[in-house]
Amino acid sequence: MKKPLVYLFTLGLAFASCKDAKKDTTATEQTPETPTETLVVPKDLKWSERMALSEMHRSPESYMIDDRTVAKWDYVHGLVLTGFESLYKKTNDQKYYDYVKAYADKLIDSTGAIATYEMSKYNIDMIEAGKILFNLYEVSKDEKYLTAMQTLNKQLEEQPRTPSGGFWHKKIYPNQMWLDGLYMGAPFYAAYTTTFQDGKHLDDIAKQFELIQKHAYDKETGLLYHGWDESKAMDWANKETGTSPNFWSRSLGWYAMALVDVLDYFPKDHPKQAELVSYLNSLAEALTKYQDDSGLWYQVTNMGDKEGNYLEASGTAMFVYALAKGVNQGYLPAQYKAVAEKGFNGMTRDLITVAPNGELTLTQVCQVAGLGGNPYRDGSFEYYVNERKKDNDPKGVGPFILGAVELDK
Repeated sequence: MKKPLVYLFTLGLAFASCKDAKKDTTATEQTPETPTETLVVPKDLKWSERMALSEMHRSPESYMIDDRTVAKWDYVHGLVLTGFESLYKKTNDQKYYDYVKAYADKLIDSTGAIATYEMSKYNIDMIEAGKILFNLYEVSKDEKYLTAMQTLNKQLEEQPRTPSGGFWHKKIYPNQMWLDGLYMGAPFYAAYTTTFQDGKHLDDIAKQFELIQKHAYDKETGLLYHGWDESKAMDWANKETGTSPNFWSRSLGWYAMALVDVLDYFPKDHPKQAELVSYLNSLAEALTKYQDDSGLWYQVTNMGDKEGNYLEASGTAMFVYALAKGVNQGYLPAQYKAVAEKGFNGMTRDLITVAPNGELTLTQVCQVAGLGGNPYRDGSFEYYVNERKKDNDPKGVGPFILGAVELDK
């Protein structure tokens, strides 16, 4: 029986259609002429996971954070991994816990000894990474984590102090307190004394903040100077007050984060709790005043209109985290959530770039800044704005993850 012409015509169209469909399909496949990147960071995840997965892609082993090729006990690793710990508690995704644990296990041997750590330097920065050990010990019950925590606490017990009782920032910086040091030491100190000592040192922790508020606080701006030298011996120190000359956003960020993290361990009925909350509220009010219209904050906080200043990522990320957590925990009024949101939106809009494979890059991060030392750092405006910047510096990445978790963006 002959097939009707209409049937043959339809069959021809179908065949041509199949050929075209096949042609379209192969055109989207990866070929040497049209390469496409494999997506390593899905773009539909929340910002916290996108940044964490980006960091894991850059640093497959957690000790490699900050471009390390050899493992080192360091605060920058602790900072980023604190973000991972927060993310693990939020998502219950085992890979984030494992990434944290891998760092601790790389540096801490079976006896609890911490590789590369030297207590004799009395560098308060080295306490910070110990914060990740509390959860690891609680989950695993491995005594090596407890021994390592005891070692770090011993440093705090022996840490040199200013005449007023404030922890020196390092042995090589006698009689100096830096805002950075409050974050490096106080949250670990608070967690340790609460977990193992019934909170007997909470008053001493509050005293560290009291000294900074008394001596580094500026009434005119509501901000706090980066450093305070009780001896007034350093060239950077004001000969009347002992303070350094300028307000550096990241140092203020360290201080803000220290307050919200330490408050986790102060019961509401503790005599010093309300005082710490008042410091946080005072700082939140001042920071809001200096927030740029973009939502970001400048490297030198109060000089946004001065040539050479720039909108900086790590200080912004730290403020976002501290303000968001402060609201979430009830320490700050709800209005500061909007300030945090504005800052976070500014970062994702202006300071984040997304590679074809989905990997995030955080730009405009000041790599390092300090006071004194060799070569000498004078704390001037010119000093802060001319320090190196580094994409994806951990001092920006860690707070970005923490802030993103708090905002649940």
